[in-house]
This record gives sequence, C-alpha cells and structure tokens, in this order.
Amino acid sequence: MDDPVDASPRWRRALARSPRQWSLVWRISVPVACACAGLLATTSMVNARGTDLRGGRHSDLIELVGAQRQEVAELRQETESLQQRIDGLTAEVGGDKVEAVQEQVDALSTPAGLEAMQGPGIVVSLDDAPDDQEVPEGVNPNVFVVHQQDIQAVLNAFWAGGAEAVSLQGQRIISTTGVKCVGNTVVLQGVPYAPPYRIVALGNVEDMYAALTNSPEVANYRSYTAPPYNLGFEIRQDVNLVVPAFTAPVQLTFAQPAG
Repeated sequence: MDDPVDASPRWRRALARSPRQWSLVWRISVPVACACAGLLATTSMVNARGTDLRGGRHSDLIELVGAQRQEVAELRQETESLQQRIDGLTAEVGGDKVEAVQEQVDALSTPAGLEAMQGPGIVVSLDDAPDDQEVPEGVNPNVFVVHQQDIQAVLNAFWAGGAEAVSLQGQRIISTTGVKCVGNTVVLQGVPYAPPYRIVALGNVEDMYAALTNSPEVANYRSYTAPPYNLGFEIRQDVNLVVPAFTAPVQLTFAQPAG
C-alpha cells in the first residue's frame, strides 16, 4: 500500500489552481443491509465532489492534512473497538439465527469489496510532468499536472469495461468511495496521496482495455502525454494482480434498505 503524501509542495504545486438474541441479530443485520445497499451500486460512477486537484494555499493544506490524519486514526481505533465488541457478543450468544446472519455477511463480503481479491488485470499510472518541465509562454500551467477528472476518467473506463475490483494508491475503491482532491493531493478515506497515481483493476483484460481505448476522456488525457506537455501515462497487463480489501467503515447516512 502506498504511503501517505508528505505535504511539502513541488514547484508546480505552488501555482494557484483551479428477548437478547434478537437484539444481537439486529446489530449484525445492520452491516448486512449496508453491504447490500453498496452492492446494488457497485458499478456506479465515482463520486465527483471535491475541490481542484491542484489548488493551493499550502499553510491551510498542512493543517488540513494533520487534522485528517488525526480523524482517520480515531475512526480506525473506534472501528477496531466496535468490531471487538461484536465478536465478543457473537461468541457469547451464538444460536442458529446468529449463525444464519453471519453466513449472509460472509456471502456479501466479497461482492461488497470487503475481501482482498487477486487475478488478471491492468495497471494504469498517471503522473504530472517532470520536475524540470519548462512551461512555454502562453501555455496554462494547469495542463502539466494530473487532475481529479483524469483519475476519474480511468476509474470510470475500468467500471464500464466490467472491472470486478479496483484500487487507487493501494486503497480499495467501492461504490461509495469519493475521489476528493484537496490542494495538491488526492484524498482517499481521509488520507492524502501525491502522484504518481497507480490504478489497479481486476477483470476481463480485453474488455477493460477496450473501454480505456474507447473513452474520450482518457483519450483527451493521453493527448497531453506528448511534448511539450509530457504528462505521465503507463499501462501494463498482469496475470496475477492483487487488490486489497476495503477497510474503512461502511456507513450509509441517507440511503436505507427498501422493503
């Protein structure tokens, strides 16, 4: 898994841019319902909300990175504590109904993205122009960096091509994942990452490759990989890639199971 980004900017980032058993059964059923709701939208497009990928007041960014890391650490600690409570209650109560619910949870874990997956797939890497890249007179400096829409273009092409599991920067992407950009970084699950952006997709290689080739948005990005822009784009196939499990809490605030 990739390490979180150091907040120190490079030259191009300095530019401003744009009875009790039933109670236990209910507790366990809630995650099942959440997983079902997420599964229904597995092939949905990636959430587009967020600020510009290369915006830039860096003093604010440093404070934001620190706050986000602290929040992520607290949430992970809370998740571990809650999971220990669930495991303890399950072991104490047991029973056929609890076991039946647990079987449902286990069955939904894989399609909901809660299990690590491996198999054939494609790796795409996107990167900003080289550090020593000169900006020709009259050319907008923003064209020399990877933007949020470029990452989304590749992710959406993979989904359109039938990808069964996808990761970005070593983090699993599921239906509720939002690719949000803050300052000079992309933020996933509250942790900021810097380029190059490595996207891994498992599935039918021919179908996914065709979807990448036929995507107008990906084609537009690739048109800037030649001089004088020199954005980075690498693509390769592999017969045995690994996509990790989604480890963040799966929480739905507004959507509820129907029926």
